Amino acid sequence: MIRFAIIGAGRIGQVHARAVAAHPEATLTLVYDAFEAPAKALAEARGARYTLDIDEVYNAADVDAVIIGSPTAMHVEHILGSVRVGKRVLCEKPVALDMAEAVRCMEELGDEARRVMLGFNRRFDPSFAEINARVADGEIGQLQQLTVTSRDPQGPPAEYVAGSGGIFKDMTIHDFDMVRFFLGDIVEVSAFGTNADEAIKAAGDFDQAMVLLRNADGALATIVNSRTCAYGYDQRLEAFGADGALNAENLTATSVRKASATQTQAQGPVLDFFLSRYEAAYSRELDAFIAAVVEDREISPNIVDGVEALRLAEAATQSAREGRTVRL
Repeated sequence: MIRFAIIGAGRIGQVHARAVAAHPEATLTLVYDAFEAPAKALAEARGARYTLDIDEVYNAADVDAVIIGSPTAMHVEHILGSVRVGKRVLCEKPVALDMAEAVRCMEELGDEARRVMLGFNRRFDPSFAEINARVADGEIGQLQQLTVTSRDPQGPPAEYVAGSGGIFKDMTIHDFDMVRFFLGDIVEVSAFGTNADEAIKAAGDFDQAMVLLRNADGALATIVNSRTCAYGYDQRLEAFGADGALNAENLTATSVRKASATQTQAQGPVLDFFLSRYEAAYSRELDAFIAAVVEDREISPNIVDGVEALRLAEAATQSAREGRTVRL
């Protein structure tokens, strides 16, 4: 049984707490947050104790592993503090908002950088993982193009945007990792950003973005992002190869479709946001993390993957703002 502490009792902390509660080899013993109300509420809901003192997490003898869902600015401090006392760590993305800080974290961790899991949970989505495995098996021949579509149902508040690091670090970071999952290291990035939302524009960020990436073998990837989507949480992926293509489409609550005189293949709405769309991915992510802890081994995605995804985010930000291709 792996005994967990959760750092950060906000929305993502609650997601991870549900995954821990549902896992037969995991138990939640401690919740930390800087504010008492959310820490107490989450702890009481899951039968754990809570603390407002981060050192209690580090020093807890009944904590084997830590899940970090604190604000991004605190990630490096919480990662290093946990690893120094021998805890295994699963940290939400991104490693940091600043590349220098992310690299510092990686360098201070040394060999441990590949043993700290980073929360790119979409690698564990059943549909995306299946496509990746089938591509690796050569089912569609040499992979030539990857298309990743990710659109949120509603834009975030302007005050959130101002401290988020921008769309490429906050939102596209998942898609950059997905591209690396399929294509490996990327050598060229071209990004474009525009605005449909004046509040996000005033906050200094884009709400519409497209990115074109190329790896060393010439395979291409396209990422399509929007902060808003009228029909819901749009999450699709296509892998196109020399011998065919594999597609993962949006999920709905059921597979029922309607045909009538005015509609063909009409479906219900797509799942509303990441909490429901990626519920299985969070569970499978925790499975992979616990297996790595039990077997005392490295895991991917890890801090190194996080640094490389952040490198792509910074390149895309530079490309979109300067209107040029960035070569890595």
